[in-house]
Amino acid sequence: MPDQMYLLGNTVITVAYAAISVAIAVPVIRAGQLRTNRLATATALIFFSCSVGHGFHAAMTYQSLVSGQAHPGMTTSSWATASWDLITAAVGVYYWTLRRGYGVLLRRGAIYVAPADQQHLDGAGAREQAAQDLAESHRATLAAVVEHSDDAVIGTTPTGTVTAWNGGAERLFGYTSAEMIGHPAAMLADGAGLDEQSDVLARIATGERNLHYEATRVHKDGSPIEIGVSVAPILGRDGAVTGLSVVARDIAAAKQAAERRRQVEDRTHQAERMESLGQLAGGVAHDFNNILAIIVNYTDFAAEQSADPAVRADLEHVRTAADRAISLTHQLLVFTRGDTIQPQDVDLNAAVDEVGAMLHRTIGENIDLRTVPAPAPLTVHADAGQIQQVLLNLALNARDAMPEGGTLVIEANRARLDEHQIDMRPELAPGTYARLLVSDTGEGIDPAVAAHIFEPFYTTKPRGQGTGLGLSTVYGIVAEAGGSINVYSEPGVGTTFRVYLPLVETAQDVAATRAVEAAVPHGHEETVLVVEDEPALGRIIARILSQGGYRVLSAASGPQALELDRGQGCDLLLTDVIMPGMSGPRLAELLEARHTGLPVLYMSGYSNGLLGSTHVLDPDIAFIEKPFTADDLLRRVSSVLSTTPTRS
Repeated sequence: MPDQMYLLGNTVITVAYAAISVAIAVPVIRAGQLRTNRLATATALIFFSCSVGHGFHAAMTYQSLVSGQAHPGMTTSSWATASWDLITAAVGVYYWTLRRGYGVLLRRGAIYVAPADQQHLDGAGAREQAAQDLAESHRATLAAVVEHSDDAVIGTTPTGTVTAWNGGAERLFGYTSAEMIGHPAAMLADGAGLDEQSDVLARIATGERNLHYEATRVHKDGSPIEIGVSVAPILGRDGAVTGLSVVARDIAAAKQAAERRRQVEDRTHQAERMESLGQLAGGVAHDFNNILAIIVNYTDFAAEQSADPAVRADLEHVRTAADRAISLTHQLLVFTRGDTIQPQDVDLNAAVDEVGAMLHRTIGENIDLRTVPAPAPLTVHADAGQIQQVLLNLALNARDAMPEGGTLVIEANRARLDEHQIDMRPELAPGTYARLLVSDTGEGIDPAVAAHIFEPFYTTKPRGQGTGLGLSTVYGIVAEAGGSINVYSEPGVGTTFRVYLPLVETAQDVAATRAVEAAVPHGHEETVLVVEDEPALGRIIARILSQGGYRVLSAASGPQALELDRGQGCDLLLTDVIMPGMSGPRLAELLEARHTGLPVLYMSGYSNGLLGSTHVLDPDIAFIEKPFTADDLLRRVSSVLSTTPTRS
């Protein structure tokens, strides 16, 4: 019986140690650690050798039992050997317990990992997992940004097949990702776009990087889309192009905004040019008015003194020509916004009716004239005569544009302007305005000509048939009234001018009454100190005043006037505003220091409106504009003297 127990114990131990050797060796071999993990290999060999030793013991015991001979060890120390076998069995069980407790061989490559080392490994694993989670979060964030971008972000193969399609691409082109992924990007292009796409793919394939260009593509509904495109290659580890990254953006709105900025800049430049030309025109009018004053008054003098009918007729022609020149200078002053105006509440319907009545008599039978007033009164605050002048100038230009006849329509209505209104000269704030339209079916205006039509002296009419001041006068009147003008024309079709003026919502009485002019008053030997740096004009003024009952002291400059006053004194100062050396206001200031309450009447070829806007004169200063007639001058001098308190 002891031999059988000895055989059984050695057999169990042999099998257990062999199993432990296999359990250690197999994972080591699979992990590729047979040579590097020497501790595991040595442990497997120890258990394997023990297994072999116990196997020999079991084999010898079995042989002795079969042959009937007793085992040598059994006679002398069988119980000691059995005890040793139990101890080694216990060692094997203890090792197996440790292996399971420490997780030995439970994971690939984890051979005899100590608890401290396991903690380090767990920490490294946690850090690696955190890094992977962070990278995944970044990838998810980037994917969300791309997906929700307003720009179309598209991935393609090097041959142009779509591999990625974000939400921006769906919104821009109208196709869903399911409709585009796996299909060629050529679906988005027309004939010219296909050639462009092929060229881009070829350039990327030859090594070009980061291409930027503008193109036209086709929406799913067939409408064209203007886009800005950026194309960049996606490179593999070996540097070869594995795909393309395409970013597309709708640039139609940006191009429209750029065009509006360009138009605003053009209008700004035109306004600056008009301002410069206006200053030039004002200077010309000032000098010309001095000359006209001389011509008109000497013509009147000659006509009064001549008894020859032929001479008087010739002088009448001279006076008519001078009156036309005066009208021309007034147009120049209107253009410079310096003409003296009398703004009041004006009903545009009444202005349209009055101009229509005038034109019906003069415009010609081959013109079909139609007036369309607004259904309700349209009241603006402006000079009634200037509003009529605007309509007449535009209507006469329309007539000239229809030499073979046509239709002319003058219309009044309300219009709403928004912030995107373009081609307004000058620019207007958004709002509701009164609008005058003058439309014709004439020859139209070429765009190159339309850009200059409001400039003074610019005309396309033959020499002698136009001054080039008609439309610049219109521009000046409209701008002075706080409005704007717009022209639309197509050559061969016709032209429409639109005039926008601020509305007066609560209309006042627009009826104008004309006062009957009283007889020209004469003076009573009051002394008038006349200061005019143009000698010829100074002589005419002195002659008019002398004949009108005044005593005249004439000076050509401020210092000379001061000397005359020091010697003789004066009852009224009549002075030019702008003179070399000393201005009229400065002279008046010096004289008023001597004579408190001295009446002063200013005169200038510039209008009072212009001088007031440049702060040369106060708005309420007594003023007479050149050129003036003798009656005008005498009335104004008498008015200033009569409204000035008597000086002590």
